[in-house]
Amino acid sequence: KAIASHPPTLRRTWETLKAVMAPGALDPLTKEMVYLAVSATNGCDYCIASHTASARRQGMTGEILGELMAVVGMANETNRLANGYQVEIDAEFRKSG
Repeated sequence: KAIASHPPTLRRTWETLKAVMAPGALDPLTKEMVYLAVSATNGCDYCIASHTASARRQGMTGEILGELMAVVGMANETNRLANGYQVEIDAEFRKSG
């Protein structure tokens, strides 16, 4: 809605969004859940609401949503701890990157 006030940005964003969310290697529910997870992390209430609704239309249940948010919360917590403690990246993880 906010970007609707600037038509060129709206057009560019909408076209890119359609391309990213189009059928591909990831199924539609997975794409919506990734979008929802990132939106929750970024604190975008509008995006959380719209992508929760889209994910529910794709088959996401309350149980799936609960598990997704548990993973999002844990990832945010452990990311912050690793950054705070300045944990070195294991050599084996660097190789697999």
